[in-house]
Amino acid sequence: MTRDELEHIIRASGDVTDQYEFIIVGSQSILGPIPHPEAVFTMSAEADIYPLNAPELAERIEGALGEGSRFHEMNGYYAQGVGPETAVLPAGWMDRVHRVQSAGTNHRVGYCLAVVDLFLSKAAASREKDREFCMALLEHGHVRAADALALVDSMPLDGDQRRRLMATIRRWVKALRDTGHILPDPSA
Repeated sequence: MTRDELEHIIRASGDVTDQYEFIIVGSQSILGPIPHPEAVFTMSAEADIYPLNAPELAERIEGALGEGSRFHEMNGYYAQGVGPETAVLPAGWMDRVHRVQSAGTNHRVGYCLAVVDLFLSKAAASREKDREFCMALLEHGHVRAADALALVDSMPLDGDQRRRLMATIRRWVKALRDTGHILPDPSA
C-alpha cells in the first residue's frame, strides 16, 4: 500500500461513515510518519481503521471497503474495519500520532501511530509476521530499541508480559547484531 492509497481509504471511510477523524492501526499506519517507507513495509494490501468518535461504525467500513468488496476489487487494496481494542498500545500513544490530512483524504483526518507505538503493538501481538515487521523497523533504523524498551512499562500488560516483551525486543536486537547488522542503538 502507498500513502496515496491510504489517503483514498481515509476519504472512502469518511464517505461511508460520515465521520471526520479516523485511527489507523496495524502495519500501514507507518505511512503517516514515513510516507515513503522501504518496500518491506508496504506489502500489505489492507489498512486497519476505525472512526475516532464512533468506532462502532467500523462495521460500515468493513462492509463497503473490506476484503472482497467492490472497492477491493477495483483498487487492489482494502480497509479492515477494526476497533480500539485491536491494538495493544502504550499509554500516551494518542499524543504521538501523525496526522494525515490532504485533498487526497477530502480533508478528513487519519491519525497514524508513531513508529515506536506501532512497533510495540506489533511486538505485543507476537505473530511471525509481526516479528519480521519489528525486526525490519529496527534494521532500517525507524525504531531505536532503547526508545521501545523505555515505553514497555506503560503498556497495558501484566508484569510477566512486560518482562517477556522486553526480553523479546532484546533478543531481536541480538539476532540482528549476530547477523552483522549495525544498529544505531548500542544501549539495547
